[in-house]
Amino acid sequence: MTEIILSIIGGLVLFLFAVNNLSESIQLIAGNNASKWIQKFTSNTFSSLIVGIIVTTLLDSSSAVIIITIVLVNSKLLSFRQAMGIVLGANIGTTVSSQIIAMDIGKYSPILLLLGFIILLISKSDHISNIGKVILYFGVLFFGLFTMENAVEPLKDHAFFSEWMKKTENPIIGALIGALVTLIIQSSSATVGMAIILAKKGLLSVAGGVAVMLGAELGTCSDTLIATINGSRAALKTGLFHLSFNFISIIVGLIVFDPFLHFVKKVSGHATMERTIANSHMLFNIMGVLIFVWTIPLFEKILNSLLPDKPSKMATEATKTIDGLQ
Repeated sequence: MTEIILSIIGGLVLFLFAVNNLSESIQLIAGNNASKWIQKFTSNTFSSLIVGIIVTTLLDSSSAVIIITIVLVNSKLLSFRQAMGIVLGANIGTTVSSQIIAMDIGKYSPILLLLGFIILLISKSDHISNIGKVILYFGVLFFGLFTMENAVEPLKDHAFFSEWMKKTENPIIGALIGALVTLIIQSSSATVGMAIILAKKGLLSVAGGVAVMLGAELGTCSDTLIATINGSRAALKTGLFHLSFNFISIIVGLIVFDPFLHFVKKVSGHATMERTIANSHMLFNIMGVLIFVWTIPLFEKILNSLLPDKPSKMATEATKTIDGLQ
């Protein structure tokens, strides 16, 4: 059992290491382009939504995109309204990773590892070197998943583990577990990835996997809220909007859990369990965004009334001067 736990921890560490470094390496390749794209193509809610989807898909991290957005809002380069569209788009873009994880490509990870290492070894420029790092980190990511997949195989014979995993079929318990795991490891992709792996090995039901996925959506809000500390009111409102969207979506998801599960199974057809869970992740976020996008003006009004922007120092000084003259 100790060997299994150590292997799972090892695979998880490799996955998290790859996710963190992959996002940074892709940002280095893009330079300031990610920020420029976000600023340039966010003239309205629809374009902001599309930018959020595309940039999150490219960077493979919704947290990274939302944190970049918060930084831009804090710098007054983006408005709160623009940021809301990007946040919604990021929630769709992050589902691409779960689709990739559901593919059985872990066994090919050594090819990516070797290719990335060779490029790093022979590269003579920072740009080529960063490309090599991206390929290498993708290899590490898939190798981490492959390690976890092989590690959980023997757990089929452990009655205690099987009984414990059955508890996730209760949507509330499953969601709480997903939220807690994501809060600890700070990666919703890793949480959903583990759910997909467990389902693939027959250790987790589709219902349990969907419940864990719902919880992971809430746990991922922690790092974006941390990014708003000491930020502007607009940045704080962006973080709170992200939390509000995820929290309300999850509550609705839990209320309509059985019909949603039936819908996912029907759409997925004869797909494997891991693919069905990945599909549930994508369908849940897309449906949530389609419903939520129409409420942006309402949420903007509510958050603006709860957290009105502080007057600038110049405006305050001007008011004091006028009062003094009077």
